[in-house]
Parts: sequence; C-alpha cells; structure tokens
Amino acid sequence: MSTESTRNPDAFVLISPHCPHCAQVLLGLEELVKEGALSRLEIVNIAADPGPAAERGVRSVPWTQIGPFVLEGSHSPAELRHWAERANDPNGMAWYIDEQLKTGKLPRVEAMIREDPSRLDAIPQLAGDPDTAMQTRVGIAALLESLEGSGMAKRLSKEFIKLTSHPDTRVRADACHFLALTEDKSGLASLEACLDDGDATVREIAAESIEHLRQFTAQRSKQPDQNS
Repeated sequence: MSTESTRNPDAFVLISPHCPHCAQVLLGLEELVKEGALSRLEIVNIAADPGPAAERGVRSVPWTQIGPFVLEGSHSPAELRHWAERANDPNGMAWYIDEQLKTGKLPRVEAMIREDPSRLDAIPQLAGDPDTAMQTRVGIAALLESLEGSGMAKRLSKEFIKLTSHPDTRVRADACHFLALTEDKSGLASLEACLDDGDATVREIAAESIEHLRQFTAQRSKQPDQNS
C-alpha cells in the first residue's frame, strides 16, 4: 500500500481578520497538525486574497475543508478531530453524506458528487441501513433525481439490485425507487420480481419504478434517430 493512500488528510481554511470564530477553528486545526492528525494546513485570509473564497462560492467564514469534507462556520476542536479521523475511514463518506442530507444540504452533496462520482459509492450503505433517517432517504432520492441524465448513478445499480431482497420492507421499497433512478435497464428484472413482494408498498413502488425506467430507456433509444 502506498504512503499517499494512508497519509492523514490535508486541511484548508478560509478566515478573515474580524471573524469572531476563526481563531478557535484555526487553533483547533493547528493542534491537529502538531499531533499529526492532519498532514498539512493551508490558511487563506480572504481580506488579503479573496480569490479562493470566490472560486468556492464562500460567503462567510470560517470555512474549512478536511480531506473531502466541507465544514462551514464554527466547529470545536473535538468536531474538527472527528472529521479528520473520518477522512481515511471507509465509512467516513457515508457518515458525512448522512449528516449533510439530514440537515438539508443537498446542493453541497450534489456538488461533491459531481466533482468525484466515486463518492456515490457511499449511498448504498445508507440505503441498506434500516436505521437511516427518513430525511436522509428523501435526500438520497433527491440527489439521484438531480443526477438523472448524467449516467453517474449507474454505478450503483448492482448494489440497489441486492437491496431489493433486503429483509426490511422500507429498504426494499427505497431500493426499487433508487434503482429506477440509476438509468440502468439491467435493474428491470429485479423490479419485476418485486411485483410479487409480500408488501403492498414495495409492489406499488416497484410498478412505478418499472414504468419510470422503461420510459427513460425508450427516450434514450430515440435519441440516435432524432440526431440522424
């Protein structure tokens, strides 16, 4: 295993001279660097260099990024340590997406997925956990809907197919819905099998998902003719 794959995360923080919370965040990050929990810290004073804030669409500080995780506003040293530790954890991205979706930060999640579609791989873990909050489940659906037409979610179809056989009813129902949003017609067989599910809600969502996926497939099949 390479050294780069196991190194602790870098951090980036935007501050300003008159920010009341920047000093606390900065001290917390510097302490993590001293301990080795962070490999490197880049600090930008937006009063002296507003460019990085403008590039990221940042309107208030402190604004912190630890590895792939963006943290807005004031965060305690313990919170900063929490995300530094999770940056290299296999479950870290799932935890982060869960927290963001539960707090209504879908645009941030969508932006980070479009930046790196492999981050979508955390979604089946959340979808397959019966304890995942309803807000997160609704957020996953909204995320996948926002990605329709991009082909990004197709990478998730195999995992969602597995979840259509999950023991939990809600997980199966959501898996049917999410599977239709992957744009992958290979999921049709699993959706058709769910038409015989013992739960009426699963059967209903499976039927709706089949119709959605068939309509999408039909639209895609017409595109070459329209361009010819």
